[in-house]
Amino acid sequence: MTKYANLILQLINQSENHMTAEEIFLELKKSEPGVVQATVYNNLNTLYRDGMIRRVSVEGSCARYDKMIKHDHLVCKKCGALSDMSFEDLTGNLERQLGEGIISYDLKVFYLCPKCRGEK
Repeated sequence: MTKYANLILQLINQSENHMTAEEIFLELKKSEPGVVQATVYNNLNTLYRDGMIRRVSVEGSCARYDKMIKHDHLVCKKCGALSDMSFEDLTGNLERQLGEGIISYDLKVFYLCPKCRGEK
């Protein structure tokens, strides 16, 4: 693994947020001023392809990157806020319905966050 891939992986694993590629680039640039955006994008793609990070895609917004710890996501339909949530593991139920094994699943539950509910 390259130096930058290691640094990017550390950033993602230590972050409490779901960072975009741009946010990762800006954070990495603080300690590595010579890094370029293409390097960040290439390493993010490699880390994702190799199963070391998760890419969370929500329609209408930039992809965000997350650690591989098993969890699900709540997405606010109004403001787009993304937060972690641990629901009961659905793997067994999904495999029974499908009739065969699955590799993984990505559950996103859409709702209105407390802030947006309060604006009504």
